[in-house]
Amino acid sequence: MRRLLPIVLAAAALGCLAAPANAVLEPERAVAASRAAIGSATGDYRFTDTNGRRVSLAGYRGKPLVVSFVYTGCSQVCPTTTRFLKRAVAEARRVVGADAFRVVSIGFDIPADNPLSLKVFARQNGVDDPRWDFLTPDAGVPEALARELGFAYKPQSGGFEHLAQVTILDGSGHVYAQVYGESFEVPMLVRPLTELALGEPAAPRTTVAQWIDHVRLVCTVYDPVTGKYRLDYALFMETGAGVIVLGSILAFLVRELRRWRKRPC
Repeated sequence: MRRLLPIVLAAAALGCLAAPANAVLEPERAVAASRAAIGSATGDYRFTDTNGRRVSLAGYRGKPLVVSFVYTGCSQVCPTTTRFLKRAVAEARRVVGADAFRVVSIGFDIPADNPLSLKVFARQNGVDDPRWDFLTPDAGVPEALARELGFAYKPQSGGFEHLAQVTILDGSGHVYAQVYGESFEVPMLVRPLTELALGEPAAPRTTVAQWIDHVRLVCTVYDPVTGKYRLDYALFMETGAGVIVLGSILAFLVRELRRWRKRPC
């Protein structure tokens, strides 16, 4: 908690615009509520996407879902957070698979965050991922869903004060993890998605395909210098060495057993 507070305090203090001195959002209480939401279930809510299609939160179930709240009138935190999330999502897709999870950004400033303004917001921040939707919630949805996800926001003069928070839902719609800050260490997003990809039942696939996916997920390590994941070849070498040693021991035992059987009684 102490390591998280500086990030969250900074995000909450800045908001998307400078907050007045009598800001009503209490960072410590907001973070506590956010973390308390982990494990809770989400209801089914209705939205309109940027193409005017009606969608529901339940329609995203079956795979992990990354959820971020934004408002299009934000000039600082929301664009910065979205652009960084774009980079983190791209790396996560490279590690766990392009189709392993979905992403939604939900506008909470209704009616300003309509499908058109969210489409412009997505374009301005370079998001063109077909598995990432920008959604306008129905009336009353932002407040209810924010409570379930532990997302805190308060109106301020000229904008909102809010947590810089990304929520990860599991395939059944339960809150699995929270990630805080305008930017964060990429493993904070990739790790829970990897855990869900390894732990949740996947769609029917061949045994070989499942084995390859598990090897790819388990045998990757994060390189903080490049900010990317790479295959851990040392693990392959250690595994190979272990197989050789075990094979040698087995061959020795078989050879000795044969010698023992050939000995005269």
